[in-house]
Amino acid sequence: MTIVKQQQAENQLPNEIKSVFEELHISRHLRSAGITKNLGFTCSYLFQIIFCLIFQHRSWFQLLESTRAAELPGKDTVYRFLNHPSFAWRRFLTLFSNDVIQKVTVLTAKDRTRVLIIDDSMYERNRSKSVELLARFKDHARGCYYKGFRMLTLGWSDGHTFLPVDFSLLSSQSSQIQGIDVHIDKRTCGYKRRQEALQSAPAIIPAMLDRALEAGICASYVLMDSWFTYAPLLRDVTERGLDAIGMVKDTNQRYQVGNSRLSLKQLYQVASPSGRKCDGILRVICTQMIPGLSVKIVFVENRTRKGEWLAILSTDVTISEEEIIRVYGMRWDIETFFKCTKSLLRLQKEFQGRSYDMLVSHTTIVFARYILLSWQHRQQSDERTLGGLFLSMCDELSNLEWAVALQQLLEILNDVSKKVKKSVVKLIKSQLQHWFAGLPSYIKAYLPNLCCES
Repeated sequence: MTIVKQQQAENQLPNEIKSVFEELHISRHLRSAGITKNLGFTCSYLFQIIFCLIFQHRSWFQLLESTRAAELPGKDTVYRFLNHPSFAWRRFLTLFSNDVIQKVTVLTAKDRTRVLIIDDSMYERNRSKSVELLARFKDHARGCYYKGFRMLTLGWSDGHTFLPVDFSLLSSQSSQIQGIDVHIDKRTCGYKRRQEALQSAPAIIPAMLDRALEAGICASYVLMDSWFTYAPLLRDVTERGLDAIGMVKDTNQRYQVGNSRLSLKQLYQVASPSGRKCDGILRVICTQMIPGLSVKIVFVENRTRKGEWLAILSTDVTISEEEIIRVYGMRWDIETFFKCTKSLLRLQKEFQGRSYDMLVSHTTIVFARYILLSWQHRQQSDERTLGGLFLSMCDELSNLEWAVALQQLLEILNDVSKKVKKSVVKLIKSQLQHWFAGLPSYIKAYLPNLCCES
C-alpha cells in the first residue's frame, strides 16, 4: 500500500486559504516537524480537512454524514492523525509562527516595539470525566470551579498583529481527576508534553522564551499580568536579555528603598507625585525588587474603581512612564486572541477526544487558523476585523461547495445527452453555452472547466 493520491475535487480549497497555504509553506513546516506518514492519506491533506472544518460550519461527524463522505478518509484515519504521540506539534507551531513573524517584520518599521506576551486562559471540559490529565481549577473571574486545563500561551506582537508562538495545557498534581495514560511511549514528544503539564507555569515560561529566542523571534519586552510578575520569573527574563513589563499587586513582596523594605501600598506613599494626573499617571518610583534587580513602578488611576490605583512595573528603568503604559497596553492583544479562538474558531469545542495528544494537536490547528487570519488581516488594505475575514472565508467556502454541486449537475446533463437524439444533444449544448457565457466573471473563476464543446 502507498500514499493515497487525493483527487482534484478533494484538494479544493477556498482561493484565499489555498494561496496562503502555499505562501506560508504549511506543508513544508509539517514535514519539518516530523508530521508525516508513509501509508494512506498524507498528513498535509488531513491537516487541510481539519483546518477547513470551521469555515464549513460543520463538525467532523456532520461532514461524514454529508454527500462528500465517499470522498473523505474514514473517521479512524483522522482520529489516529490527531492522537499520534510522536508528532512534534510544538515545533510546527514555532516554525509556522516564526515564518509569519519574519514576513510581518518586513512590513514593519525597524523602530517599532516588538514584544512577547505571556498569559493563561481557561480550557474547559466541564462535561468530561475520562479526559487524560483532566484537573479541577478555580475561575477567579467568576469565583467558581471548572474541569479542564490552564492554557498557558506565549505570543508575539508588534501592536498591530498578534501571533501565538507556543502554548502548554497545564494540569495539576493536587487537583487532578485523571492521570497519564500508562501505555504512552516515554520516548515520544507526547510524553514530554504530559510531564510538562504537571509543572507550574513559572517553571515552564523560561523554556518557552528559550525556544522562541532560539527560533530567531525578536522582541524587546515580555509583557505579563500580575499572576506572573514575581521576582524569580523577572530575573529569569532579564537573564535572557529581555526586559519585563507587567502589572503588580499588593502581596508579601517587599521593595528596597534605602534601608527600608516596603510593601506596594507603602511604596505608593513614598513615591514622588508625577504632576500629570490629567494623563492618569499618579506617582512614579525607582526601586529594587531583589538585590541586583532594579525596577521602575508607575502608579496609574484605576478607571473602573474611582479612588483606587494600579501599579505597572518595568525592569527597563530608562524608558518614560508614558512609554511603559503604552507598551503594557499591547498586552490586550492576547486577550483578543483568547476571545477569537474560543468564540469563532471553536477551541475546546470542535473535537471531544479523551487523549492529551488530541488536545494538543487540535489546539495547534486552531492557533494555525488564527495565524492565517492574522496574516490575511495584515495584508488587507481595508478595515475588516479578524471576525470579518473569518466570515468572508466561510462565504467563499460555501461558494466553492455550490460550484462543486453545480459541476456535478452539469456532468449529469452531459451523461443524459449521450443517451438521446443528436438534435436534443445540440439543443442542450447550445443552451448551456449561452448560460455559461452570461455568468459573471467571479462565478466563472470557480467553474473553469464548464465550457462545452460545439
